Amino acid sequence: MSQAEAKAAEATGPGAVLVTGRRPQTASGLLALFRNELHLTFRRMRTKVLLGILAVLPVLIGVVVKLNTDSPHDGGGPNFIAQTTQNGLFLVFTALAVALPVFLPMTVGVVAGDSVAGEAATGTLRYLLVAPAGRTRLLAAKFTAGLVFCLAATAAVALAALATGAALFPLGEVTLISGDTIGFADALLRAVLVAGVVAVSLAGLVAIGLFVSTLTGSGIAAMAATVGLVITVQILDAFPQLDAIRPFLFTHYWMSFSDLLRAPMYWDGVWKDLGLQAAYVAVFGAAAWARFTSRDISA
Repeated sequence: MSQAEAKAAEATGPGAVLVTGRRPQTASGLLALFRNELHLTFRRMRTKVLLGILAVLPVLIGVVVKLNTDSPHDGGGPNFIAQTTQNGLFLVFTALAVALPVFLPMTVGVVAGDSVAGEAATGTLRYLLVAPAGRTRLLAAKFTAGLVFCLAATAAVALAALATGAALFPLGEVTLISGDTIGFADALLRAVLVAGVVAVSLAGLVAIGLFVSTLTGSGIAAMAATVGLVITVQILDAFPQLDAIRPFLFTHYWMSFSDLLRAPMYWDGVWKDLGLQAAYVAVFGAAAWARFTSRDISA
């Protein structure tokens, strides 16, 4: 093993044997590269803290709703809040509705923005490419790891909300926002479906963050730029004067998952959201690939 390969193995941690041998051409080699990226992503203390914060959010929401319900000065509240007091399962939908506009995209933006730039800043990216693992494969592994983090982040919110809702509120039949009532098992399946849609809705942001991450060698700058972009786009999406461009903003259809809480489920907004995310993944994924494969890694 050469000195550069030894440094690459040391920098990427245990189990990173794939960067010290030949370029992974087989499916098992690509899977090993993907597993290594997952290990790098989820072993970071920052990632664990972010997931912890997301898990605490539904607990805080549930406690506040419970205290507000028990108060003699209760004034009602939004429809999701009212539904939560009737059935704890609805806390899953409430927590996702609260987390999706701000908390989930901020955490995803931090992880995606740091994916390439963070390793460039610490010098481990250079050793990874000296080995080499292959730039295209490495970028694909980082993107896939980002998608897995989206699933983990959404699951952290949903599972914490389900546990909190079961502890604080009654469970049973769920009254949908359309006024129809469904059984608990059916409602639980809808909760899983909604969580999946929310996670996939963040795919476009992962691609954007990955592209931004290839433009700089500073992880902090990439994270700040990605999070700042999310905030800016959501502000623009709030202006009705920009109706001509709003449907093309990657945040525009994020809340369309609420249409799945009707009977029958209304899919038009969801399909528009997923199609828009696919377009952003294609455009910014290609841009990230073009930048990364031609980039001179000298640090």
